[in-house]
Amino acid sequence: MKKTYWYLIVSILLIISTLSITFAITQQYSHHNNNDLIPNYYRNSGSTPPLPSHLQFAGEEVPINVYYVRETLDKELIINCYQHSKTLQIIKRSARFFPIIEPILKEEGVPDDFKYLCVAESGLDNVVSPAKAAGFWQFIPSTGKLYGLEISDDVDERYHLEKATHAACKYLKNAKNSLGSWALAAAAYNMGEVNLKKGIENQKVDNYWDLYLNQETSRYVYRILSYKLIMDNPRVYGYDYCQAQVYHSIPCTEVEISGPLPSLYDFAQDNKVTYKELRMLNPWIRNSRISTSGKIYKIKVPKKSKDIFSDLYKNLQNPYIVVGDTLLK
Repeated sequence: MKKTYWYLIVSILLIISTLSITFAITQQYSHHNNNDLIPNYYRNSGSTPPLPSHLQFAGEEVPINVYYVRETLDKELIINCYQHSKTLQIIKRSARFFPIIEPILKEEGVPDDFKYLCVAESGLDNVVSPAKAAGFWQFIPSTGKLYGLEISDDVDERYHLEKATHAACKYLKNAKNSLGSWALAAAAYNMGEVNLKKGIENQKVDNYWDLYLNQETSRYVYRILSYKLIMDNPRVYGYDYCQAQVYHSIPCTEVEISGPLPSLYDFAQDNKVTYKELRMLNPWIRNSRISTSGKIYKIKVPKKSKDIFSDLYKNLQNPYIVVGDTLLK
């Protein structure tokens, strides 16, 4: 009887303690607007990302009211919105690489929306596909060479962002002139112009949205659009960050060399930079030397020491941590 009485008292005390802690936390958060305090992806976890009532791709209207267009876009938006780690990294990388890509698209007369094609292709990372496509724009060797990119054991310009972007623009403009729309040009980038034309001829359809294609290409432009929506409106889709949390551009100078360059190790030492940083800033260099002779290359060298950006990260706080009654932003 005494033991039962003792257990009852302990249980009551635990309940009172739990209620007190819950009340204290509630009071603490009540001083702030919860909608401002908690990131969207915590508030809306498991909810459907919003779809716009109107949407364009490269200046062309997307028939968002057609049920299969709307549902396919919804699918891609859900996938990319809720794979938080990958999408957040892409958003952070875009601060470094979009300022390189955007002016080239403008110079070449290609709509700005095609920077999201680059995102869909590689996640703004120098990845290699099972088909041996490489770089941000994912050129296979034959297509890369066709569009003027050097590909060898020492140099692979598919990894040269500026040159690969110019090459991608040339491909896309050719496809647009041949197929008649930017959406079809984007689809051709994925499956090839010949195969796409065959589908158009067989199905007697003149637009991407009504074509029945292989699974990858059927999703492809919708994937591009999902990244456009998320990256143009990151807070709406649950991605909160400040400028100190993105990957900033690295100011560089270009050192012009005429190949061959027998030792990139010596070149790094002569230019007061680590070999690692040199390779990171020039991923198109694929070896510790450049054997090609008589050709001019421009190698990026950082203007200042590698720790120059430390001031951007000072006093960086999680903007949603509450300490006492203070909201740290």
